[in-house]
Amino acid sequence: MANRGPSYGLSREVQEKIEQKYDPDLEQRLVDWIVAQCGGNLEKPQPGKQNFQKWLMDGTILCRLINSLYPRGKEPIKKIPETQMAFKQMEKISQFLQAAEAYGVTTTDIFQTVDLWEGKDMAAVQRTLMALGSLAVTKDDGQYKGDRDWFHRKAQGYRREFSQEQLRQGQSLIGLQMGSNRGASQAGMTGYGMHRQIM
Repeated sequence: MANRGPSYGLSREVQEKIEQKYDPDLEQRLVDWIVAQCGGNLEKPQPGKQNFQKWLMDGTILCRLINSLYPRGKEPIKKIPETQMAFKQMEKISQFLQAAEAYGVTTTDIFQTVDLWEGKDMAAVQRTLMALGSLAVTKDDGQYKGDRDWFHRKAQGYRREFSQEQLRQGQSLIGLQMGSNRGASQAGMTGYGMHRQIM
């Protein structure tokens, strides 16, 4: 971790706002899900943001988590080395992020590696894990383990299929957004510059 002194002024205000977004209740739910998803041999961390960060920081648990959402033999991360080297641990976090994006997590929901590694924005880490859990529940492919009430289901798109005849008929209609001229006439109108009778 980078050794930085205390921040002052605007930097401090921004960091405090980021830290306020962190949810301790959500942390507990995410820990329970990760342990259930990865298997019972995983040890839970003590409650608290720093402990949650240290638990996930080497990237091993995150890689195991994303692999557990795929069937055996189709895991996106083939090798998860146990290492103490910082750049290798950050590489594992990056592999998790790429695999999460390939799984379907939107780019705006994905945290940056430094958010977890340096503990800059643990709320973003929570947001990514929530999005991953919601996707796993929504896919309903039998790989999700744990309580289904921990995450909300994402809305599914409803594709409509129209025949060529229906599409052709739709082209000849004028939508109501474009206005209508039904019932309109020029009766009673006078030309420009002419006098009107006012009674």
